[in-house]
Amino acid sequence: MIEITHNIHIDEDEIEEQFIRSPGPGGQNVNKVSTGVQLRYDAKHSAAISPALFARLRTLAGQRMTKDGVLVISVHETRSQARNRELALERLVELIRQATHVPKKRTPTKPSRGARERRLEGKKKQGALKKTRAKVNLNQ
Repeated sequence: MIEITHNIHIDEDEIEEQFIRSPGPGGQNVNKVSTGVQLRYDAKHSAAISPALFARLRTLAGQRMTKDGVLVISVHETRSQARNRELALERLVELIRQATHVPKKRTPTKPSRGARERRLEGKKKQGALKKTRAKVNLNQ
């Protein structure tokens, strides 16, 4: 069991691992060894993920989630297959953890008196600066 939060746990059997050929550093080893890792997690049909959490997860995941609701995380940063696997699991856990935090709804407020005054002062300075750029009329 992988612990996401104190009340969300994912069974390791729900995560499908696939080892792929990895681009990047490794020399001749790159052509022989599959060090890249691709994790697939079916978030839509998982018992650990509620529908509300899935909706937030879908938004955060972006292109990493397929139309079927499968979260795909690919890692091929290091030359070590084990380290890439650890990184992929960390990213999966972190992504789900981020989805558990519900963003606070913004309450609209009016600008303070000081903020309004600073804004108007800035506008006056900008207007004065633009006025200095104008052509000088010597006839007056």
